[in-house]
Amino acid sequence: MIHTEKLSAGYKEVHVLFDIDAEIKKGGITAIVGPNGSGKSTLLKSIFGLTTIYSGKVIYKDDDITNVPPYVRTKLGIAYLPQVDNVFTNLTVEENLKIAGYTLENYEYVERREIALSAFPELNDFLNRKAGTLSGGERQFLAIATALIRRAEVLMLDEPTAQLSPKFAEIIFDKILQLRDDFKLTIALVEQNVKRALEISEYTYLLVSGRVAFEGKSSELMEHEKFEKLCMGIVE
Repeated sequence: MIHTEKLSAGYKEVHVLFDIDAEIKKGGITAIVGPNGSGKSTLLKSIFGLTTIYSGKVIYKDDDITNVPPYVRTKLGIAYLPQVDNVFTNLTVEENLKIAGYTLENYEYVERREIALSAFPELNDFLNRKAGTLSGGERQFLAIATALIRRAEVLMLDEPTAQLSPKFAEIIFDKILQLRDDFKLTIALVEQNVKRALEISEYTYLLVSGRVAFEGKSSELMEHEKFEKLCMGIVE
């Protein structure tokens, strides 16, 4: 669905990623894990067009989108949900949903809204509430619901369970599996809970200091004899 070729990226003069070859496989969950500062979030942002690309390419459905602006990538079906600031907190839940569907015909919006709320029925109780009054987990529900309304095909989630209670984090993981299974979404997941990310994903990239230290089946990383050292960024 998406792959990068020798991608080097960062923020102006700050070089973060080095020669990243990665692939987000269609219809599956690809986990991106690693220690803090390893470049996980930067990889998602680079795919979405929010960083400085020094060299390499981002390919989406066989098309080079390296220099395509983020708003066009959204229209192409790529959704990036950062850890924070992923909803309009001063607007109601209903207004957030409407903004997500502003380019749709009314009948299309009604159809997509129904799909989004079927995936996240919890939001039905909050439609008239300001998004800023929702809990962290409920905001994640809303953010993902807006991506469904926009007909996203690729969903890139950046630390979706950060600062959530273990109970709510588990609900989010269940929802991610539902998005893959029921909506056939292609998902890239950056997650600090490495064990849980590996359990729900098929393929994993482990980044250390902006480079790929491991790539392969998630089960292979979990069973790796140096699993804990790798996850702490110790590469021998």
